Amino acid sequence: MDAILFLVALFVLALFLGVELITKVPPTLHTPLMAGANAISGITIVGAIVAAGADTSSTLVNALGFVAVTMATLNVVGGYLVTNRMLAMFKRKS
Repeated sequence: MDAILFLVALFVLALFLGVELITKVPPTLHTPLMAGANAISGITIVGAIVAAGADTSSTLVNALGFVAVTMATLNVVGGYLVTNRMLAMFKRKS
């Protein structure tokens, strides 16, 4: 029970810290930070592939791994599409 309470407290602390950090970032830096976060999110795909390809007898683990790969890929691709759209706003119009 203590471990769960510790994890919940850590999550709440991270939530408040994240909100404070994001509100202090000027709008001109949001695009580079978002691109970097998308690159780091690629690590999630690697972990999901490892979980999906694990040699376990449980089909539930393999199914959850497949769902994780799918969702992580959608997250990264969507993040890059949004970043590309944001960068297009800064291009000069001819």
